[in-house]
Amino acid sequence: MRLEANGSGNRLPEWLRGVAEHDPADPTGVNPVLRRSAMKSFAATVSRPRQASVLVLFGGSPESDPRAQGGLPDDADVLLTQRAATLRTHSGQVAFPGGGVEPGDDFPIGTALREAQEETGLDPASVEPIAVLPKIFVPPSRFDVTPIVAYWRTPGEVGVVSETEASRVARVPIAELIDPANRFVVRHPLGYMGPAFAVDGMLVWGFTAGVLAGLLAVSGWENEWDHHDVRDLQASLAAVGMTL
Repeated sequence: MRLEANGSGNRLPEWLRGVAEHDPADPTGVNPVLRRSAMKSFAATVSRPRQASVLVLFGGSPESDPRAQGGLPDDADVLLTQRAATLRTHSGQVAFPGGGVEPGDDFPIGTALREAQEETGLDPASVEPIAVLPKIFVPPSRFDVTPIVAYWRTPGEVGVVSETEASRVARVPIAELIDPANRFVVRHPLGYMGPAFAVDGMLVWGFTAGVLAGLLAVSGWENEWDHHDVRDLQASLAAVGMTL
């Protein structure tokens, strides 16, 4: 579902139009995360999946760079967190800010903004939601997750608010994500294979990498990368000082 920049009347930056107007795509066929949104029978194996949403928050100049592919400005970035190692599910993984719906939330947007504020300290008023993406089922946590794509028109300070929730908050440059040298496919010991990014001293894989890869595929910014480069997940994590 496409949104009108949070009702603000501000013009959407042209460089964000691809991710605002198109659902994530998988032209390489190596992104199983996106296929979970269409696997109704898969979600049906879980009685009443819990609902959650995450904030896919892009920052950067409102003006496009005419010299760059897709007009991507030099300062474009996306907000990511590294989950605390003590969490019960997805511990230590790189993630979008977000979490489960709570009573009183204006789900899904209100949930994503509340969770992002609690995890990173961002001001929800500075965020302009621009699209609500299809739900994706996440088997380990048994959540149906709704990604909210948003633009951070007036970024403020962010950081770790609670060490029980996150060990790190980072604004990762899009230029690093689209660099073919930082992209490959990982293979989990249990058989899962999917896209991954080695950026800013972190390995982004699983749900988060799947959503990012899907959005990059429709963004107009993406560079061709080697999706036949398959690496062991545990070795890739160890290379950046992370563990499975």
